[in-house]
Amino acid sequence: MSRMNIDNYWMKKALKQAYFGKKNGEIPIGSILIKDNKIISSSFNSCIKLCDTSAHAELLAIRKGGKKLKNYRLYYTTLYVTHEPCLMCSAAIISARIYRLVYGSYSTKKCNFSYFMNLLYIHQIKHHLKDITSGILLSECSELLKKFFKKKR
Repeated sequence: MSRMNIDNYWMKKALKQAYFGKKNGEIPIGSILIKDNKIISSSFNSCIKLCDTSAHAELLAIRKGGKKLKNYRLYYTTLYVTHEPCLMCSAAIISARIYRLVYGSYSTKKCNFSYFMNLLYIHQIKHHLKDITSGILLSECSELLKKFFKKKR
């Protein structure tokens, strides 16, 4: 199976997580952490449910993954996220030593930190990611968020 097919496969799993979040009234972003082609953890945004501004899909998947692997360093893992990580999540991804990041839709708002500074792409950071792939299932990931926010407004 090609790398693109593998990325599409796992991103579909992350999208399922995003839909779970949507059903719970959360912003529909999902995340899957993979190691050796197996799911280590998965999550969706849970800020409202947990009353926690840091309960983003990425952070929850990283926390669960660390517990499962019994290590706060998530070496040789790949994190799939349906939307480009924010500054907080980017810092956690780097700190966890995640090897590869794959995300779907892009942040287009000029008010987001990633518009001004995207930690993920600063290679001078000692523990930068080895590989970043973006735009996987772009239309599906983008449409989910667009429809969610359109309905909210």
